[in-house]
Order: sequence, then C-alpha cells, then structure tokens
Amino acid sequence: MTGIHRTTEKNLMVFSGRAHPALSEEVAAYLETSLVPTQAYDFANSETYVRFDESVRGCDAFVIQSHVAPVNQWIMEHLIMVDALKRGSAKRITVVLPFFGYARQDKKHRGREPISARLIADMYKTAGADRLLAVDLHTAQIQGFFDGPVDHLMATPILTDYVKEKYGDQPLAVVSPDAGRIKVAEWWSNKLAGAPLAFIHKTRDVNRPNESVANRVVGEVEGRLCILVDDMIDSGGTICHAADALMEEGARGVVIAATHPIFSGPAVERLAASGAQEVVVTNTLPLGPEAEQLEKITQLSIAPLISRAIKEVFEDGSVTSMFEGRA
Repeated sequence: MTGIHRTTEKNLMVFSGRAHPALSEEVAAYLETSLVPTQAYDFANSETYVRFDESVRGCDAFVIQSHVAPVNQWIMEHLIMVDALKRGSAKRITVVLPFFGYARQDKKHRGREPISARLIADMYKTAGADRLLAVDLHTAQIQGFFDGPVDHLMATPILTDYVKEKYGDQPLAVVSPDAGRIKVAEWWSNKLAGAPLAFIHKTRDVNRPNESVANRVVGEVEGRLCILVDDMIDSGGTICHAADALMEEGARGVVIAATHPIFSGPAVERLAASGAQEVVVTNTLPLGPEAEQLEKITQLSIAPLISRAIKEVFEDGSVTSMFEGRA
C-alpha cells in the first residue's frame, strides 16, 4: 500500500474570550487542562485583536464565550476567535455558548423585523464553526438555525437538585411565568415528586420591550411554596410581578429559579423588593457587585455540566444521555 501511514492522536484545547473568564477557567479545571494562552485586546478605535500563543493545528477546539453586556462586543470577539482557529488549521471548532445572545429574537412578531438569532447562527457558521454547544436556549427551535450539530444543554438538573435538597420536605407547586414554558415546568414537577403545576397568565405589548403584565394565576398555589421557573431574568419585571401575584393568591412563599442572570437595569433592586425569598441562578453569566451582595441570590456552577458535555463531544460520546434522552 502506497502513502504514509500514521496513527494520529486527538488533541482537546479549550479557549476563552474575555467576557466571563472565571467560568472558562472552571470548565478547564474540571477537564484537567488549562486555557490556551491568548492575546486579546482592543485597538484605539474599538476593533478587536486576537491571537493564540500556541499552535492549534489539528486540534479539537472548544471556544467558550458568554454573551454578557456589551453583547455585540463579545459576539464579535467570539467570531474573531473562531476565524483565527480556522485559519490556524484547527481540525474541529465547537462554539460553547453558556448564554446565546439575541436568542429572544427568534421569530418575527411584525413585518419588517429581523430574525436576529438566525443571523447569529449564520455568522458562526460563516466564521468556521463546526458545532454549537449552548445552555438553555430561549426556544428549542434555535437549534435548527445552525447548519450543523447543536448540543442543547439544560441546567434543570443542577437547579432541581438544589431545590429538592433544600425545600423538598415542604408542599411545593411549580409555576411557569407564562404558558410558553409549561413543558419545562412539567420536567420540574417530575423531579419534585409530582408537585402540582400552575402558570401566570400575562400580556405583553410588542411596542414596549422588557415589560409585561401578570394578569392572574392559573392553578392551585395557596399554602404551597411556589418554585417559579424561567430560563432568564433580564430586567426582573416579569418574574417579580409573577412572584407578587403568587403571594397575593396565598402562596406560602416563592423561590425563583432561572438559568441566566442577565440582571439588566433595576433587576437587582426589583428582586430585593419582591416577595421572593430566594433567587437561584447559575453562573452562565457573571454577577455584578450589587447582585453578589444581595443575600437572597444563590449562584450555582454550570461548569461541571459544560465540562462533561465537552468531554462527551470530544470522545464521540452521547450528550443526550446526560439528560435522560431529552437533549
């Protein structure tokens, strides 16, 4: 047989942008490796420069960047990192998105609107990404926006384990802040020994972003500790109105559980003043100083979940098996 024959070894390399390096370092530690040394800085006119200090030729690259504010800057840096890896001859590039920016713009509500989540997915593909790995996408349909494999990780096991251990001995009710997340609430219910379900009927004006009105509670919550579940907390208006509505309906108490602590504008102030006794989130996004000082906010680490998923992808294993076949 002609040619040169050589058995190649797979090489996993983990890269991090500047948006949330603490999470990336934790993920790398769980993988028993370290982040690839990277030069990244902004020019005087705000353009971004990135260069990796080690050879990436033939590697299986995992590029971690969470889209914290300013979202556009960190998305651009992420894209530039992917392009640098492609031009450096990385064998496979997996974009790791603890929080996917623009995920809420996943469809058109009115004419002449963009579908920005699709645009972001297209940009990653164009830059050279082979695969996306994201945590708790706002809607599952975003997986179809990327022309390639998408691994959709769910933080639910981490959150449910915490709630079950701390509050499992009390009468519970699982509450969705709107009708659209009932399926997520159903999984919570199954994990919490079949706790009854409820949801908040709300209305939203498409002309006024980040604002909604909690009209009424649908379901029995009186005398129960309500676990109010959502994928993200942005300005806090929706979730705080829902918590107050539950207390008015006779709930024993309210615990808010959400994956992404965006906490824009007055969010922390609203949470502090709300009827919720605890707000449980993950570290897909970093907490600001004000949020860190609020005692009712508990932040759980998502790093073990991400690191395990990265290992499954690298070893050609099954990410779906991590979530009882639901991912």
